[in-house]
Amino acid sequence: MDVRRARPEDVDEICRGLPETWFGTSWGDVPTWLVPLRVKGDKGRGFVLHRKPHRSAIDPGTGEPYDDLLVVRTADEDATRALVEADGPFFTIDHFRGFNAVLVQQSRLGEVTRDELAEVITDAWLATAPKRLVREFLA
Repeated sequence: MDVRRARPEDVDEICRGLPETWFGTSWGDVPTWLVPLRVKGDKGRGFVLHRKPHRSAIDPGTGEPYDDLLVVRTADEDATRALVEADGPFFTIDHFRGFNAVLVQQSRLGEVTRDELAEVITDAWLATAPKRLVREFLA
């Protein structure tokens, strides 16, 4: 059990440790951790994205767009709600209404343990990876 506080560099370590993942881009040029949609070598689907600053996500303290946001997929609306309503750094914005994902500032990752972050990221991977790959991983 790893009870140390999560750090931004843990994101890449955790994502890299999941089966058949790679760091690439999605939505044009958005840095993204990807997993294949169906077969190894396809364009992939993102499960953790580094979101560019955008007027749809404004820091209430500064009035400026957040510049360190990660978008982390969730399995469904209930999983999104559970993370947002928990006492932690995960939140959502109107722009993501109806999309199974949460946002988190990298600067706030220390509010959770590395194990908790690993669970959230692994759940994102499980929600995104092909069923065959999920079965193999869980076996």
